[in-house]
Amino acid sequence: MRKFLLSAFLLCTLYFVLCTGVAYAQAEVISPNYIIQMPNLNSGAGLPSSSNYKVSSTIGQNAAGLFSSAGFRVKSGFQYIYSIIPFSFTVSSTSINFGSLIAQTPSTATNTLTVSSGGAGGYQVKASENNPLKIGSTGTTIPDTSCDTSCSETTAGAWTSSSRYGFGFNMSGDDVPADFTNSTYYRQFANRDGAESPQIVMSSIYVGTGRESTVTYKVNISGVQPAGVYNNMITYTAIPAY
Repeated sequence: MRKFLLSAFLLCTLYFVLCTGVAYAQAEVISPNYIIQMPNLNSGAGLPSSSNYKVSSTIGQNAAGLFSSAGFRVKSGFQYIYSIIPFSFTVSSTSINFGSLIAQTPSTATNTLTVSSGGAGGYQVKASENNPLKIGSTGTTIPDTSCDTSCSETTAGAWTSSSRYGFGFNMSGDDVPADFTNSTYYRQFANRDGAESPQIVMSSIYVGTGRESTVTYKVNISGVQPAGVYNNMITYTAIPAY
């Protein structure tokens, strides 16, 4: 009976040591053949904070750290997401006023779009209008341009003739679509009221800061266009990719 009780006591003691041992992180794992310093526990991540600090932490990544050599640097690990380039998008003005229009005298105005993107997949900026330029009380519109011969919300065309009427836009600068061949090439804005999908007006697959383009809005009316205050809303949507 005594031998049985002693064995039971030794088993319980061993069990206690094993159970309590796994509750603590080890600074080193050592054997006759290797030493592992700061073993990875895969046990947590998050944003601990208090009134005095905020710590962004992650545990469990393999090969996290800064690696460099001649010609390159690799920042590996989730923590480096913050140190690359925060995503930002700005529009230089939220109100465009063409003033009083004169028949067969095209009027233009500009906006600047600026994007910074640190995501590995780059970014896109899409644009659309809620409807063509319109008098709200009557529904009278200035139609979207069809350019000198043809253009659409997806394909730009040359628009130089003063006898071709409508509203459209040109893009120039960084990361703009290739169909904007030069400053005379215009598109229609995608018309959401006509079930058209927003179209890309800036895009890149690369990381970059201060990527900047100029939007040139153009409107031209005929001598029989009804007088009134015309307006619409242009929406730009910036989309980062990671």
